[in-house]
Amino acid sequence: MSDQRTPDIRAGDVLPALEIPITRTLIVAGALASRDYQDVHHDAELAQAKGSPDIFMNILTTNGLVGRYLTDHFGPTAVLQKLAIRLGAPNYPGDTMTLTGTITEVDASTDTPTDAVTETHHTTAPATAETTVQIRIIGTNGLGHHVTGTATLHLPPGGAAASCASSPRRSPEGDV
Repeated sequence: MSDQRTPDIRAGDVLPALEIPITRTLIVAGALASRDYQDVHHDAELAQAKGSPDIFMNILTTNGLVGRYLTDHFGPTAVLQKLAIRLGAPNYPGDTMTLTGTITEVDASTDTPTDAVTETHHTTAPATAETTVQIRIIGTNGLGHHVTGTATLHLPPGGAAASCASSPRRSPEGDV
């Protein structure tokens, strides 16, 4: 269901893709920022000794990139209420992860207008609509699906500023 303040958000809409180049710096910085000091996220030789061809991205970095993808699309007032992801193929340096999303459900609940009476006149306050959006997310790389999952976002009244255009975006070097 869609409300008049969010006419551009409907179940079935596809969010624009976001391409993220996977660099050594991104992998290491993400691991450090999330205090994940496992050697497989920063030391290529030790990662190889453990059977990996190279260092690889940790789940917390992926989680943050998925959250950023969603809030970049829905705007700064969107609140990420729930994020459930599962990792698949690792993100290695030199690859590109492409995030895509499909809106699976839109719930716009409208409050009943409130009457306010003053000494001189009678007014009616405008109705407010809070929208909850559920999205299916997939992040792919050269090996397959790196991440799959679902997200629930809360959009305050009038908070759906973004449209569901289909042109891909590139990050961090390109258009965002």
